[in-house]
Amino acid sequence: MSKHLLNPQGDFPAVGLGRHLAAMFYDFLLCTALLIVTSGIYKMIQMAIIGEEQMRALTEAGALDGDPLLSTVLLFVLFGFFAKFWTWSGQTLGMQVWGIRVQNADGSSISLWQALLRFVVSIASWLCLGLGFFWSLFDKQKRSWHDIYSNTQLVRIPKKTK
Repeated sequence: MSKHLLNPQGDFPAVGLGRHLAAMFYDFLLCTALLIVTSGIYKMIQMAIIGEEQMRALTEAGALDGDPLLSTVLLFVLFGFFAKFWTWSGQTLGMQVWGIRVQNADGSSISLWQALLRFVVSIASWLCLGLGFFWSLFDKQKRSWHDIYSNTQLVRIPKKTK
């Protein structure tokens, strides 16, 4: 995927932790709905393949708890959500609401590889009790671990004028 310059262009300030967390909460709500719908579709396909009675029996026996295929599908769907928005416009829906954009230092869109790095390292940041996000409070450029590792930056863009 080729990089393209994002609009608007300019030298924008780095995003603080509060605004970043607000956008993440908004995206959390959207992703929760996306994962619920995905799980429902997965279960319907599963029931069509193995049958309603067999599905009921497996569910009651607890055999479908912790389904690794479902977990993998959900992880890929979640990555697809973020990768599409980050590489296309630099903004998820939550980032659009809060006026935040992820970009390269030159103002271009990030690559799919950078999106993957951001995604994986942000999961690691959460697993470390959010330490990777709170790192932005101590970094001079307000970068979190996933910004540093993927060589990206979060900037606050001005509101669009009509």
